[in-house]
Amino acid sequence: MKIAVINGPNLNLTGVREPDVYGNKTFEELLQQLKSTYPHVEFSYFQSNIEGELIDEIQKRGFDSEGIILNPGGYTHTSVAIGDAIASVPAIVIEVHLSNIMAREEFRKISHVSAKAMGVISGMGMKGYELALHFFISKQ
Repeated sequence: MKIAVINGPNLNLTGVREPDVYGNKTFEELLQQLKSTYPHVEFSYFQSNIEGELIDEIQKRGFDSEGIILNPGGYTHTSVAIGDAIASVPAIVIEVHLSNIMAREEFRKISHVSAKAMGVISGMGMKGYELALHFFISKQ
């Protein structure tokens, strides 16, 4: 099973940026843990702070992966184009957010991505990625 994990802006700073909101664990630590715990899953990982690069990666991985775990970060609230990219690929997309975006600022309650994703996991911290992975594994 191939699962692509795609992270948007500022998620390269997990473990450092606002640990009270985003936690103390780096994403690289989580990815190593997932690879170790789920050796039968082939993971690809991509992070960018640039919207067009995220779209390119969704288009690339959306045709060669069974699923995409996507945390579009701040682009969730602004990018119609990322939502369109999700709609253009056959892979199932699960949207993940570390914080509960519905409990934050008003502008974060708007998502241009959620309607195109199969589901949304929000507010579960890094555990949200593993929960999304469990969904894909259960579909096998």
